[in-house]
Amino acid sequence: MTVAWYAARAGGILAFTLVTASVVLGLALSGRARLKRWPRFAVEDVHRFAGMLAGAFVGIHVLALLVDTYVPFSLVQVLVPGTASYRPLATGLGVVALELLAALAVANRYRKRLSYRLWRRTHYMNFAVWSLALVHGIASGTDSGTPWAVMFYALAAGSVAGLVVWRVLGGGKLAPAGAR
Repeated sequence: MTVAWYAARAGGILAFTLVTASVVLGLALSGRARLKRWPRFAVEDVHRFAGMLAGAFVGIHVLALLVDTYVPFSLVQVLVPGTASYRPLATGLGVVALELLAALAVANRYRKRLSYRLWRRTHYMNFAVWSLALVHGIASGTDSGTPWAVMFYALAAGSVAGLVVWRVLGGGKLAPAGAR
């Protein structure tokens, strides 16, 4: 295996970690969760920065795959879902996640020009990005069967699933004034 292959693996794992962190922070923010030592604006900044940094590591992941010679990928294969020779379905899911992440980056860039409702609905694509990236990592990752990777993906899935359930059940909503 080459340095590029290791860079691709590390870039993908770090990108998924950052997407997971961004989703977790986004769910916490949408539920009005409060951290004792961090003001809301700081958590919002970390949420945004994690998303941007995830995009940078996705870029490293893709660029490393393009220069790697162990499993060669072409530009078409990293941009068109299902065209890669290496695990085409799993790789295709990663390509779709990349493209949705790019669409989200554009929507976030023009957030002030979009209605809040449209931006908010667009922002729900983050769940698709995260889910596709999770399946992509599990199904195409060369480390997926290792104990550390199984624990890593289980922790990520459990964190996001737990917070989604918390949000659906009304987590973070303030009780009416009379109920306090």
